Amino acid sequence: MAHRSQTQRLDIWMNGLPVGYWEKTREGDRLSYLDEWIEDEQGRPLSLSMPFTPGNQPYRGDVVSAFFDNLLPDSDAIRRRLAQRHRTGSTNAFDLLVALGRDCVGAIQLLPPDELPTDLYDISGTPLSGPQIAQLLRNATSAAPLGQYDNGADLRLSIAGAQEKTALLRHDDQWIYPTGSTPTTHIFKLPLGLVGNMQADMRTSIENEWLCSKIVSAYGLPAANCEIATFEDQKALVVERFDRRLSSDASWIVRLPQEDMCQATGRPPHLKYQADGRPGIAEIMEVLLGSENADQDRRQFFKTQLVFWLLAATDGHAKNFSIFHLPSGLYRSTPLYDVLSAHPIIGPGRNQIARQKAKMAMAVRGSTNHYLIDKIQRRHWIEQARQVEFGSETAQDIIAEVVDATDHVISAVDALVPSGFPDGLAESILGGVGKQRDRLVAASRLREDA
Repeated sequence: MAHRSQTQRLDIWMNGLPVGYWEKTREGDRLSYLDEWIEDEQGRPLSLSMPFTPGNQPYRGDVVSAFFDNLLPDSDAIRRRLAQRHRTGSTNAFDLLVALGRDCVGAIQLLPPDELPTDLYDISGTPLSGPQIAQLLRNATSAAPLGQYDNGADLRLSIAGAQEKTALLRHDDQWIYPTGSTPTTHIFKLPLGLVGNMQADMRTSIENEWLCSKIVSAYGLPAANCEIATFEDQKALVVERFDRRLSSDASWIVRLPQEDMCQATGRPPHLKYQADGRPGIAEIMEVLLGSENADQDRRQFFKTQLVFWLLAATDGHAKNFSIFHLPSGLYRSTPLYDVLSAHPIIGPGRNQIARQKAKMAMAVRGSTNHYLIDKIQRRHWIEQARQVEFGSETAQDIIAEVVDATDHVISAVDALVPSGFPDGLAESILGGVGKQRDRLVAASRLREDA
């Protein structure tokens, strides 16, 4: 029989240090920071939406629930499978995180009040063979316990996003099933398949995301390292977690605090798209004004939006941009992640998006909001830059930088494409990037001739 958690409080830990606690009360969610965490040299807020305050008053309500809800997968279907695997009795964030909060995105661990982090300053786990990893990946899309392989062990982790995935530890050139407080270091992402009401064909999403990561990097933008791996009949995109690093003495894995832009702005995950209630370019550019590398982070974010337009990366919503939290309330942008191109599914065919309907997750603001890829013009990028106090000259420089780099990017990335890559995928994405670049060039020439 399914059992509903009786725990109404979860303690928050960060690399073995107590941070505070999250409570479910009759009045709603409540987050309290511990005074000793605020005073600690490693102390920092969990979120820009919940900073330290004079008197250390607790946070209540939607801003708290939104932060923790964003630690979990977006997909209702995936949440239902997680609830079934772990017999949580519901899909609400608290009940799921009672079961899954030991290895979250970023640095926090969520544990019941009577439990302490164990074996934190150690690396422990069981090495896995290729067949065991293959079985783990098969189980990721079933009702079997997440991460279960043939010894019946159960990996309890929480990874946000809308895609089926699991995670493992990579250490000493081995894939390891971590135990105790040892965190995972790599995420394994499975093919998306047919997506949405129109059943858009994203069965090559692994190769698509790998190629996009190489394109983004070739444009000089930081992106999460990833590689394609095959285990028996299972193919996965293996993404190195940038919220993990080996300690200086190589004895344990350090968790790095981070949050996505939905968390930073206090939005629940269902408001990740600007059209549903923001955040958009302007709001994120404003958040980045407070970064310790504000000029660099804002320039990179603006350039990223332009490169996403070239890529037809239509899912660049607020949850796909994050910041690292540093001591003393400082923060900066993380590398990019979860970049997919829609070029292969834009067209008149079955399971495709009509070109005139393909739109960006964040609008480019001219006199009005422009979401449709085919309607966004060079002048809209310039106007958007003015509106976020970025400057038209800086925007012109970024456009020129991207235009000038594109031929090299296309040739360099094309040379990386391995044999056996899905037919036409690289040609569609790289060709689409080139055509979008040509639109910027044509607009520039018209401007010069005017």
